[in-house]
Amino acid sequence: MKIEINHFLDTLDRSPKTISAYRNALSQFVQIVGENAELNTETFVQFLISLKQKSPSTQRVYRTAVLKFYTFCKTGNWAELQEATKHYTRKPGKRIVNFNRQAVEKIISYCESLTGDLEALRDRAFVLTLVDTGLRISEACALKRSDVDWMEQRAIIIGKGDKQAVVRFSNRSIEALKAYLYARSSVEPNSRKPIGSQPIFARHDIRASKQIRPITSGGMWKAIKSRIEEASVERADVRIHDFRHYFVTMTYLAKQDLKLSQILARHESISTTNRYAHFGSEADVAYDEIFNKRKE
Repeated sequence: MKIEINHFLDTLDRSPKTISAYRNALSQFVQIVGENAELNTETFVQFLISLKQKSPSTQRVYRTAVLKFYTFCKTGNWAELQEATKHYTRKPGKRIVNFNRQAVEKIISYCESLTGDLEALRDRAFVLTLVDTGLRISEACALKRSDVDWMEQRAIIIGKGDKQAVVRFSNRSIEALKAYLYARSSVEPNSRKPIGSQPIFARHDIRASKQIRPITSGGMWKAIKSRIEEASVERADVRIHDFRHYFVTMTYLAKQDLKLSQILARHESISTTNRYAHFGSEADVAYDEIFNKRKE
């Protein structure tokens, strides 16, 4: 087969870079299927399966190289090769979200009872913020004090996909945030940084010293993992995104309205602020009923 591959590559009127990529692809093809393998659909499928761990762009180049080689050798059933390509490059469908709700609720209950130092108050506020707002961990860590309208209990953020969105806060998350920020006021009372530009969630490790420094998503997740263990929950039972899954689940179970849940969770299907404006009042009432149990 190597002789045929060299002949094939010699006929290509492509850039040296492309020819090199094709050479690599065909070299791996031989390595996977064997020097004396028959060029048929089964052999091609074997090669496609071996590409699963490579990037989509690399998979595409390697598939093209092998298909062109099949054509050069005038072998293989083209219809079957195309069907195999479609089958093994098909994007997986969306799966039902599966998370351990009982474990998440145990962590929420534990964190809600946290008191004491700044780290405890911060972690309490952070977990309650995640589960009652649906914020992603990166979005929560990026919050600044001026982002929150404390009277209206909401914030306008730039979320995933650089989209502007409204996020609503529950009574308990606002109360936890205020308690944490009040306790934090003694850390850097004479800071030159305007209070509005200070991060909502800050570092309180030794390196942070007596300064208000934002905490990263990784740092915050490390802190929450410690709380998970303190709550006697197996670390493997909870992922950081499960707090967001919990938020979406609770909104849907309370109202049985998928569209409303999508709005509150800011999923991709709600792509503009116009959608938020259109459903704004309904979403506000629903949010209060779910998280604040407000009665009109």
